[in-house]
Amino acid sequence: MKKWEKSVQNKEIIRKLAVSCSISPLTSAVLASKGYSSPDSVRQSIDADGLSDPFLIKDMQSAVDTINQAIDENQLICVYGDYDCDGIMSCTILYTYLLESGANVMYYIPERSEGYGLNKDAIKSICDDGAKLIVTVDNGISAISESEYIYSLGMKLVVTDHHQQGEQLPKAEAVVDPHRLDCHSPFKDACGAVIALKIVAALNDGDYTSALEQFGDLAAMATVADIVKLKDENRFIVSYGLELINNTDRPALIALKEVAGLNNKKVDSRSIGFGLAPRINASGRFGSPKTAVKLFLCESYEEALPLAQELNTLNEERKNAENKIVSEIYQMIDENPSLVRDRVIFICGKNWHHGVIGIVASKIQEKFGKPCFIASEENGEIRGSARSFGDFSVFNALTYAKDSLEKFGGHVGAGGFTIKNGMAENFRQLINRFALENHKEMPVYTIKADVTVTPDELTVENVQELEILEPYGEGNEKPNFLIENARILNIIGLSGGVHTKIRIAIGNVQKDALMFWVSPDAFPLKVGDYCDIIAVLDKNEYRENISLSIKIEDIRPHGFNQDKFFNGFSVFESFTRNEELPDNYYSAMLPTRDMTVFIYKCIPKDTGINSDTLYIRLKHPDINYCRFCVAVEAMKQLGFITISSADSIIRTVPDAPKADLNSAPILVSLREKIK
Repeated sequence: MKKWEKSVQNKEIIRKLAVSCSISPLTSAVLASKGYSSPDSVRQSIDADGLSDPFLIKDMQSAVDTINQAIDENQLICVYGDYDCDGIMSCTILYTYLLESGANVMYYIPERSEGYGLNKDAIKSICDDGAKLIVTVDNGISAISESEYIYSLGMKLVVTDHHQQGEQLPKAEAVVDPHRLDCHSPFKDACGAVIALKIVAALNDGDYTSALEQFGDLAAMATVADIVKLKDENRFIVSYGLELINNTDRPALIALKEVAGLNNKKVDSRSIGFGLAPRINASGRFGSPKTAVKLFLCESYEEALPLAQELNTLNEERKNAENKIVSEIYQMIDENPSLVRDRVIFICGKNWHHGVIGIVASKIQEKFGKPCFIASEENGEIRGSARSFGDFSVFNALTYAKDSLEKFGGHVGAGGFTIKNGMAENFRQLINRFALENHKEMPVYTIKADVTVTPDELTVENVQELEILEPYGEGNEKPNFLIENARILNIIGLSGGVHTKIRIAIGNVQKDALMFWVSPDAFPLKVGDYCDIIAVLDKNEYRENISLSIKIEDIRPHGFNQDKFFNGFSVFESFTRNEELPDNYYSAMLPTRDMTVFIYKCIPKDTGINSDTLYIRLKHPDINYCRFCVAVEAMKQLGFITISSADSIIRTVPDAPKADLNSAPILVSLREKIK
């Protein structure tokens, strides 16, 4: 279950934005929830109309002069990219422009096995090919020793990057990176492909016209894929690029949209993030990133389609590998539930594909609502990826545990690490000690409701006006709406019971709402219940008829006390970790035998039931969530029930052996604490 965060609405700001911007109160409420407080701030964001002068970026002129000199002297130029979508698009943009400009140019993208960025073996190979100038895209800012090596071989270097600067800059003719400490360019949050596009514009005397027409689509895809904030210039580039993508004649995109099932569908930022970009990234994870570059260099559909199909196959391999690892992790948790009861989850497997470890960490983090560190041991080396949320910093946790690490890096929300031989358990203890010392109360996975919507605001017209907020993405997420005190009139299964549609009444207004991937049997509420819903509002278009779509993100009983729920779970887990609790907590945690029997009898014998759904349906005044967790754990310890970590389904065990409930280890421990 996720914690709900309800946005505080300032009615005066909402009124001012509605009047000044000539928008509905619902749209102005969404803008206010996103932090906009004045009409000028709204216009600046929504009406972003271009990119800033590329020459405002430090060293841009030096980069242009160096590249032009190499072109004039027919020197071989190597564009050096990266194996993710941003690096592939960056490489394609600059390589294509230089090739069409008559330059003597090649490109190089390292395989994932070579690691990120410049490496000396690749540099030597590029030198042996006769290159005199290396131009990096989407990497290079941290290549200190590698840059010295480039010059020792008689080559020159131009760095173009968008990552943070370290303590020193690499040796180069130019270092074009808005995050340079001495760069005063107005926009800092561009991805590598947008920097590459700005290089192209600068090579064309600063004119963006042809650069945007030719490469705006690629820069837009990279911007979405690299999860940079969609504000200001990024908002412009994605809006511009989406127009190109939806009217494309680029063979690569026609073929890629076809294999992704996006033919004849409007492509938006979500389509890029979940449809196009994963297939491009798959080339760097399971094949060679050069395949993706070759695709985007194709001049015909017939040439592009086989390469797009190859990327689609690699993406299927990626999904299969990802699912296999997740399945193995769930099996490990089923056998050892303590793996997910620590403050921070650390799970290590063997021979898991490193190309998907980060994706797996994100999935496990979301499933269990905790910072997650996933590692794999291969040939005696343990490497991993971490993901977190809220104010828990992955980088700070890794720094705290550095004595157990060979190397590490990252930022607040994500990171990578390599564990010293034999130090895996020590690493687990250290990151959890960091969590205990710095987060007495761990962050809780949260879903935000941007606006509380009234029944009268649930109209197609209001939803259509919300389209002015697009494109959505990082920093401009699609808004969630809170519908309060709705009465459930009907519950209907869809697609053979895979999904659920409910009919709700909000005041005098009746609407349908959909909850995907939840069956009617697993739906937590019943007809007649009053509920609160966090939903995404959209529109359905069918045979020229447009109707309102309400997609449920989360649902719970009206008046549900989430603070008691999450506090109860926190106390339960603290007890399982043997952390000290106030003396009066222990008796409040202990369920009676009658309570435990009551819970057991509420479990459907044929289908089982999700644990949160079971708790919501109990409606027992004396069973707080902590008591519920203790009772369930006791029944599990005695073999009366099983709980699947994959879907949190509780099932009774047929013909379970008889046992004294009081003998359950968790109840024995609790009674000892009470004594």
